[in-house]
Amino acid sequence: MVEVKKWVAEMEALCKPEKVVWIDGEGLDEYRKEALKSGELIELNNELMPGCFLHRSALNDVARSEDKTFICTTKEDDVGPTNNWRAPDEMYSVLTSLFDGVMKGRTMYVIPFCMGTVGSPFSKLGVEITDSIYVVLNMCIMTRVSKEVTKALGAEFVKCLHSTAELDIDKRYICHFPEDNAIWSINSGYGGNALLGKKCLALRIASYRAKEENWLAEHMLILGIENPAGETRYVCAAFPSACGKTNLAMLIPPEIYRQKGYKIWCVGDDIAWLRIGEDGRLWAVNPENGYFGVVPGTNEKTNPNALAAISKDTIFTNVVYDEDKNTVWWEGLDNPPKNAINWKGEKWTNREEKGAHPNSRFTAPAKNCPILSPEFENPKGVPISAIIFGGRRAKTAPLVYQARNFDHGVFVASTMASETTAAQTGAVGVTRIDSMAMKPFCGYNMGDYFAHWLKMGALIGDKAPKIFNVNWFRTDEQGRFIWPGFGDNLRVLEWILARCDGTATAVESPIGYMPTPKDINIEGLDITHTDLENLLNVDSELWKAEIIAIKEYYETFGDRLPQKLWEELSNLESRFS
Repeated sequence: MVEVKKWVAEMEALCKPEKVVWIDGEGLDEYRKEALKSGELIELNNELMPGCFLHRSALNDVARSEDKTFICTTKEDDVGPTNNWRAPDEMYSVLTSLFDGVMKGRTMYVIPFCMGTVGSPFSKLGVEITDSIYVVLNMCIMTRVSKEVTKALGAEFVKCLHSTAELDIDKRYICHFPEDNAIWSINSGYGGNALLGKKCLALRIASYRAKEENWLAEHMLILGIENPAGETRYVCAAFPSACGKTNLAMLIPPEIYRQKGYKIWCVGDDIAWLRIGEDGRLWAVNPENGYFGVVPGTNEKTNPNALAAISKDTIFTNVVYDEDKNTVWWEGLDNPPKNAINWKGEKWTNREEKGAHPNSRFTAPAKNCPILSPEFENPKGVPISAIIFGGRRAKTAPLVYQARNFDHGVFVASTMASETTAAQTGAVGVTRIDSMAMKPFCGYNMGDYFAHWLKMGALIGDKAPKIFNVNWFRTDEQGRFIWPGFGDNLRVLEWILARCDGTATAVESPIGYMPTPKDINIEGLDITHTDLENLLNVDSELWKAEIIAIKEYYETFGDRLPQKLWEELSNLESRFS
């Protein structure tokens, strides 16, 4: 605790706040009242949405700012081509100038927090300093903040400094110093840029630490599938943001599966930390304590469990405000309100424009989830049978295929491509390679990251999880999704787990092992075996174009790319020749 107090005193001297308040997770009503008074929050109808609030961010501050996000290491090569690099001395100089006196007349909040269960070998401690009550309240949902956490603080913790400052986009920086175990963020109040325990610590800093300590920090959900015999198997799955992670994490089985006794358990919807357990298998924990999910499209049909989770004690950001009911609304719900304020804080009169921002969010406690796994707080985590990767591909990727082995799985994951969504800044619908769904979040050179994955596979050996790729978003000639998705994705997971058990058949294709149409249960679906054939089709010409894109991508890593991946690419090319 001595080191913590010393660092806080240094930051207080730099930022010059009017006062300093330590947060221990108690007395949060006081801070909610302050946020209501300042206008940072709007209290919603306590009968219809108990404990819920609305927040609107600045118009220039509605998503991750990837072009403003930097990894600051001594050697530029250690950051690689997928990250923005700055020398630590240079960036500390810029940031120190910006933070000098930034909190004059403001309150400095000091938030000791824990990612993961306190005392777990997986967990990491951090301290976030901020001048935003919105950040305080969100961090108290997304991480573990308590007196127990404060007592656990020692010499090793992640130093997280944040200020909304003037929300000046030209002076916005989200900077990571992995060699110093530090994160500095200024001029943004948006979740991923300001809640520094989330992507910043849990992925960018943690991935760097994981490489040093032989574990994995991944942009993955963790899902438990309980079969009719009462046996639960766990899978991790990685998808780029807004590609259905939360929907899969909170999946409701189709009726025919529910009747048989299948159950789904949500361990986590966004981040997984994985370590090799005493039994030699790979075990995973969700280091977060809440959900920071995309709201639009969430409804009773798509994700009733998420809808239940956000029915109380939730902070909504950039959604529609219903003036008549004092509630919120977003695209995907029925009955848009007649008298409403859009996400910009303006009267929503032009209904041709979206009322909620496409990247509007909810922050909800994990304990609200109706299917929260009984193993959620288990400090040892859960054993992983399969790792699944996937993205949005209209034509190229089939519904599902299995990698030939772990090394081939690393290749498949490293070349995974997806069409961009509103969760990223820039154009929507552009296809880009997003390796392991980690391209925006890896805290070091991704060539070294691929090598670390290969190393982990060698360490686990024959107990390694099997690796799969899925694509729920394949479209027909009219642009309609062929696969129904949502709860019916369990039909694909069933084949995946059967492959892990060695009880399901598969056919070999140029890209990996695939089911035949008869291997996927379509009972009760308005879908034919011809549709499944289309979903499982591997178009040679599209894949030849894919190989060219992969080559160009791989070349950006130079000699940091493992030779094994070049070999896998060469093998793929030869199978299509």
